[in-house]
Amino acid sequence: MKRKHLYWFAWFLPFFTFHFSLLALLACSGGGQQKAAAEADSTAVDEAPQPTLAELTLPDTLYASAQAVVYQVELDDSADATLQYYDDLYDRTDRVMTFRKNLRRDADFGGTVTGTPDTIDIAWTYRTPVDTAHTRFGQWGGGTGWTGQPLYARWTDAEMALFRQSPDLLTEHFGREEIMVGSLCGKAFFLNFETGQPSRRPLDLGNVVKGTMSLDPELMNLYVGQGVSKGQPLGCEAFDLTTQQRTFFFNDPHSWRKWQAFDSSPVVVGGYLFWPGENGSLYKYRRGSGGQLQRVAVMRYRVRGAAPGIESSLCVYRNYGFFSDNHGNIIAVNLNTMRPVWHYYNHDDSDGTIVCREEQGVPYLYAACEVDKQGHQGLCHFVKLRALSGECVWEQTIACNRVDLGAKTLDGGMYSTPLLGRGDCSEIIFANICRNGASESKGELTAFSTRDGSILFTVPYGEFCWSSPVSLLNERGEMFIFTAAATGFVYVIRGKTGQVLCQREIGYNVESSPVVVGNSIVVGARGQNIYKFTLR
Repeated sequence: MKRKHLYWFAWFLPFFTFHFSLLALLACSGGGQQKAAAEADSTAVDEAPQPTLAELTLPDTLYASAQAVVYQVELDDSADATLQYYDDLYDRTDRVMTFRKNLRRDADFGGTVTGTPDTIDIAWTYRTPVDTAHTRFGQWGGGTGWTGQPLYARWTDAEMALFRQSPDLLTEHFGREEIMVGSLCGKAFFLNFETGQPSRRPLDLGNVVKGTMSLDPELMNLYVGQGVSKGQPLGCEAFDLTTQQRTFFFNDPHSWRKWQAFDSSPVVVGGYLFWPGENGSLYKYRRGSGGQLQRVAVMRYRVRGAAPGIESSLCVYRNYGFFSDNHGNIIAVNLNTMRPVWHYYNHDDSDGTIVCREEQGVPYLYAACEVDKQGHQGLCHFVKLRALSGECVWEQTIACNRVDLGAKTLDGGMYSTPLLGRGDCSEIIFANICRNGASESKGELTAFSTRDGSILFTVPYGEFCWSSPVSLLNERGEMFIFTAAATGFVYVIRGKTGQVLCQREIGYNVESSPVVVGNSIVVGARGQNIYKFTLR
């Protein structure tokens, strides 16, 4: 890319030289002529050629590391399924329509606060019903689980009018700003963002939903992955949001792993929907209005003879998609061909979603694993990888424990998705790490240097922490972190130093990840409650 820029500059050099001489001459002729010349020059710069789709497309490379992946790509139609664009439609709006907002999963919600926040107010609380149905994994009750992030939309006048064509689906509290969240009780709830009152009739999702739903950025399609069966078939589904009718349901009898849950939050990339499954498959769909999906292709894979499950959400850079799985594999896939590009083994079960960021024009990935298959004592491996090749830039290890809790076990390591620093924390990445007794605290917010992976500081919690931290910036560019733990407390922490500025007890374990709108945060908890907090 640098060579292209140099070539372009050399070709236009005579043009720039002429304009420079002309500007020097006009500088002697008066301010109005200077302004006109500057505007003309600005127009010339604005019209500089932009990279084409072909120039932005990453190669269909098969690195040697990808030979560890035994895969099969099944094509369901022969039509061209090349990505049509690389615009991040999620990042071009203030709506939050998927887990961690955008394709890079960097949680850039645009949260803001004035000054230094020292108070957490509860603006409203919504209580979900409780489902007492017995499942293979016990009762799930209500509220929200992991990852359980709410979605947020501010509707246009035209969209409001469209929804009002079905008044029986709406309540008197339906308004312009709406929160949408799936619940452990097997329903999706729609809440007025300002009041917390139900804005629509709840949506029956059929089974327990733990993960984060996804709203199509171009169509009124709502995508939902089921987490645990309540006696009905388990899979992924789509709804037409204008009619609240389920228009698509799928599970895969041909998958190489038979567990048909979909905790991943799917995304639209280049006109196609991509949806990883816990059945060891990555699916590519064409989308249609009215909640219609048509499968284009599926990639199934094994590593070391086993077909792992994917609980992380797909992270995307151009035409490469990245995910981790519950056997410790991190895999890059060319989303045009659905073939692996590279493979990195990160030691253990990895459920937290990968985060991508360009640094000086180079894309990097951040990821970490749990302590599960390592036994009762092990290491959380936090890594920074080159996104295009899978090479490890640095690795930091943190001792964590896996503990028995009667009939269940609690893994150590990282369940959350990391949070990239901004403002005065631009060279820091934060993650909630479950130590489970391997240190004095059971859980910690850990701040890593993005340069070399060194641990800058930790903030101890009294319990484990699965929720993903989120950020807000003030007018001075100072970053503050809102996060929660199983302690039943929520916290506001100064990003630069780790100082806890304020905390509030709510009494319930927060496993879900929050969504930020302005200086407000909406997040659900185990139990029944969904909260809107306001920082001041």
